[in-house]
Amino acid sequence: MTTAVVVLNRFLSSGEKIAKHLEAELVPYRENVFAELYVSVDVIVAVMSAGIAVRGCAPLLTDKWHDPAVVVVTPDLKYAIPVLGGHHGGNLCAKRLAEIGIEPVISTATETLGRPSVEETARLEDLAVVNRSSTREVNGAILDSEVPIVRVNPPHIVIANPGVSVLVNSSPYVIGIGCRLGTTAEEILAAIDSACKTADVSLADVTIFATTVKKFHEAGLHEAVRSLSGNLIFLDDETVNAQVPQSPSRAEMLGLAGVAEPCALALAKSGTLILNKTVYGRVTIAIGQ
Repeated sequence: MTTAVVVLNRFLSSGEKIAKHLEAELVPYRENVFAELYVSVDVIVAVMSAGIAVRGCAPLLTDKWHDPAVVVVTPDLKYAIPVLGGHHGGNLCAKRLAEIGIEPVISTATETLGRPSVEETARLEDLAVVNRSSTREVNGAILDSEVPIVRVNPPHIVIANPGVSVLVNSSPYVIGIGCRLGTTAEEILAAIDSACKTADVSLADVTIFATTVKKFHEAGLHEAVRSLSGNLIFLDDETVNAQVPQSPSRAEMLGLAGVAEPCALALAKSGTLILNKTVYGRVTIAIGQ
């Protein structure tokens, strides 16, 4: 995870100590510094009062899957307090600071009870949470009792209800795919290869491929992704339409905001596209990261 340590000038020596331990960038506090860092780092460590950090980040908040974690360190170096993104790198950062004598103050319910959250389970095994909206219900259930982890070996098709969190091999990139009825595996593979070359992405770095559930019966999609040893994720209409695609789409006729772009955006870690919707014959590809 990329980390930046933001520090008020009067506490510069404390910031330097933290930045050295975390191998992080040291950034002096200035106006709009949080806005500058918000889209470029995974964790912001703020050596200052919590009020300054919270007010600086509040106008920038989107959701926990795309916001960086924010850890406030008290100027006396006594406490490290994850105020945002505890499950998304904040708690881990605070615990690392315990190594130099700074006490982590963890407030996420699962951790305070000594139980691993869905996100922590994913992090420990380098997995990605596919259906992110499920985590609130599942983490709530973890607080009440043990929630079993069921491992499904391939080949299988998994249909998960809302109260089930699905984890798959993590991937720095997500390829969103749209295709015409009856498109062959060869057409899809050729489109994926061309898109990766355009975006300068190694296909070996992609394990997640996403499309609409309306394409579930496309045999060519299944065959193509299976040949790449990837995970083919079918997203429901609500998930697809919750995204804001960059390009207009004829999928509006199907009641969707789009296919390739919103599917890539829905599962991309940073919620950004490195390749906007591009048409290759009967296949449309977008790549998110």
